[in-house]
Amino acid sequence: MSKIRSRPDYSSHVRRNQRVNRVVIMIFISILIVSGGVFWGSRRSRLGNDRKEILRLWEETSYEEVFRITQDKLQTTPLDYFLLITHGMVSYQLAVAQIDNYNTLVYIDRCIWSLRKALLLTNEDVKDGRIFYVLGKAYYEKGAGYADLAVKFLEAAQKVSYDAWDIPEYLGLAYAGIHDYHNSVAAFSLALNPANDFERKIEDNLGEGDPAIAGYPQDLLLLAIARSYLELEEFDTAKAYLLRCIETSRDSHVIITARFLLGGLLENSDDKEGAISQYLTIIDESGENAEAHYRLGELYASMGDITRSRFEWRTAVRIDPTHKQARIRLNL
Repeated sequence: MSKIRSRPDYSSHVRRNQRVNRVVIMIFISILIVSGGVFWGSRRSRLGNDRKEILRLWEETSYEEVFRITQDKLQTTPLDYFLLITHGMVSYQLAVAQIDNYNTLVYIDRCIWSLRKALLLTNEDVKDGRIFYVLGKAYYEKGAGYADLAVKFLEAAQKVSYDAWDIPEYLGLAYAGIHDYHNSVAAFSLALNPANDFERKIEDNLGEGDPAIAGYPQDLLLLAIARSYLELEEFDTAKAYLLRCIETSRDSHVIITARFLLGGLLENSDDKEGAISQYLTIIDESGENAEAHYRLGELYASMGDITRSRFEWRTAVRIDPTHKQARIRLNL
């Protein structure tokens, strides 16, 4: 017959079991801590190696590979600040290297998504000027409808004293995009200030082949300043910048655009002969130009020379059969 365990014996048995359980639990926790330490140490080591590899690829300008790696790793660590910053920056680099506008916008959207997310992880009082700077340029590249956001982030970059040679240029363009022509002129003038030493800054801040070098040359800055002054109805100043653009530019398209703007300005100033001279020069320098012939026709008509005006309109339609205004003038 089995013996009945006394109460003291049962309590002693329970206590022994509890001690054993505690020992087992402590051993288990110790194993977890040790293995966890090994795991996290291994993980930190792996992350460190990953970052070194990403930075190495960046230095080698292997931007597509950097984009792929950071995109993949963000799937598992979506709040990694380093990955978000790197992915955003490399997305912008790839965007400005694209030929197709659709592909450019795809990379620009990735850039904005990544950097805006990184921005949420930073302390409110300490912001990284690089993020503001690239976001401002990215929003400008995204299109005219985002000029206000371009202004916001470029101004933020300036506020934290981030120094980049092309901020005044992009700010000038963005201000013009929101029709703030006074600030546009101020920003563009700063970009053209001899103290900025435009070409030296390009050489010092950018390497050969960097797409930003050809992004907005000095003649286009002159043209943009002239446009802003035209909007402000400061015609004499606009004329001076247009003439300077024509004199210094080596880009035939820029020169033609400047001559058209100058011709229009002279027309509005009732200097018809000066305007005619600009349009004739466009035709001489570029060959046949439907718009120049059309404008000549308008000028001759205003001077009462109907025969010459109709000849110019017919020439415009011959060059460009879809030229709407010339066809209307000829009742076609």
